[in-house]
Amino acid sequence: MMEEGPPNASQGRHGWVAARNGSGSSLGLESVVQPLTLNPWDVVLCISGTIISCENAVVVVVIFYSPAFRAPAFLLIGSLATADLLAGVGLILHFAFVYLSPPEAVSLLTVGLLVTSFTASVGSLLTITIDRYLSLYNALTYYSERTVTRTHIMLILTWGASICYGLLPITGWNCLKEPSSCSIVKPLMKNHLIILSVSFFMVFAVMLQLYVQICRLVCRHAHQIAVQRHFLATSHYVTTRKGIATLAVILGTFASCWLPFAVYCLLGDYSYPTLYTYITLLPATYNSMLNPLIYAFRNQEIQKVLWAVCCGCFSCAVPFRSRSPSDV
Repeated sequence: MMEEGPPNASQGRHGWVAARNGSGSSLGLESVVQPLTLNPWDVVLCISGTIISCENAVVVVVIFYSPAFRAPAFLLIGSLATADLLAGVGLILHFAFVYLSPPEAVSLLTVGLLVTSFTASVGSLLTITIDRYLSLYNALTYYSERTVTRTHIMLILTWGASICYGLLPITGWNCLKEPSSCSIVKPLMKNHLIILSVSFFMVFAVMLQLYVQICRLVCRHAHQIAVQRHFLATSHYVTTRKGIATLAVILGTFASCWLPFAVYCLLGDYSYPTLYTYITLLPATYNSMLNPLIYAFRNQEIQKVLWAVCCGCFSCAVPFRSRSPSDV
């Protein structure tokens, strides 16, 4: 995901030494190749990838191997966990390949995996937001076959677009032969990264608008229920505050993790010190680390299955009614 070394092992090592010294220029070749030292930033990214992989692997196993979790909302959460799992694996492979100096094609495949997985992660967050909004806006028709069809279409579009983005470096849209066209994340081209950044801002704008509408619908529903039950002062206030707080956590986490990197992708240049790329990229990886905590482990049905597994009394036929994704 960062700067991929050229095919020659000794040249790759010197290129990475230059990056670790915060300079975009390569060092002069010495008569003796010095051993490559570990970059602390790469180590931190690898640790993040390991935690991300472990967390999301649990979610993927629970959702895809439990027949009870076949509702559209859980399929979308499973899509998010799968994307984040691949992102974690990609970070681990990136760390390994940086110091093994693999063939150019392997490095490009790793970059493509990271682009695909992170794009699918952001896209899955958008599909979850759309599904939550529709579950409130069309509450009476949400539990129908049309919802299942719509969910499958959203998943196909999300993963199809993500795979297309990830294939661009592999199919020749990279800057290995033209360093002046590189972005802050080599070997991605500047135009490629601009497209990804603009897509992120569009996704964030749509999510912000939808969550504002969700907040209004939640407040309206809470008000109606409170009026019917004659305890407006307590129930309405508590429900509204809880809903707004949850939505603030969701949007705040997403924005704080991805906005610094997205902005730097637009403003940064390949000649800037790689330290800036590490500083903005690391928080973006934290989003994949926090997603299971926000979207999966908070869900009561998933909690029940996890507790059952921990107690050794797991049963795939755990009876429960799948809650609507609008539970905020």
